[in-house]
Amino acid sequence: MAVTNSAPYALSVPQPVVSFRDLTELILGFSAIMVVLWLPTHEQLIFGPIALLAPLALVLLRRPGISELGFGWREFAASFWILPAAAALTIASVMLARSAGTYHALYEGDLAHAGGYVLWTIYQQFLLQDYFMPRLTRILASDAAVAIAAVLFAVAHLPNLPLALATLVWGGVSCALFRRYRSIYILGLAQGMLGLCFAVCIPEAMHHHMRVGLGYFSYNAGQ
Repeated sequence: MAVTNSAPYALSVPQPVVSFRDLTELILGFSAIMVVLWLPTHEQLIFGPIALLAPLALVLLRRPGISELGFGWREFAASFWILPAAAALTIASVMLARSAGTYHALYEGDLAHAGGYVLWTIYQQFLLQDYFMPRLTRILASDAAVAIAAVLFAVAHLPNLPLALATLVWGGVSCALFRRYRSIYILGLAQGMLGLCFAVCIPEAMHHHMRVGLGYFSYNAGQ
């Protein structure tokens, strides 16, 4: 029997039930990443690949399309403006850091190191947008999912407070941009550019070579 908007039963329509699988995968995925970040270097090399590749396997098990994942070239073209915007912000930040006297060279300024970092930021965006955000949006309202994703992204960069604050802002911005444009490539490249900018504009004594987790405390300014 159809129920009209005026029927008293309309108020008793059951609400969506939180997916136990999504909640479990969120908790286990984030916990695994946090545990690895706080392990000594030797143990990180052993367990790190497992914690980082397991989310990839779980995402691919759902057999999403290329565009859904954010690797489509049409989405790349539509969101390309983000790169010039990130470049302009980088240039402005470097000029400001030079005038303030905080600008310095990269800790490891070779191309291989910078390229490896950008590949890592692309994968970070994959984890954030293709693993965490879909599960959060199936549990929470869209805006709340963006906010929680940004907080999780920032927490993963503790105890590095300057980096955690920067990633809190970027986490929210990148999730909002992905919701609009769905391009992992562009967001990963922009994050890489902004991350390298952060590394040279903020004193290393504050960001400890961009280290997070246990590595933050092993920072040695003389190395």
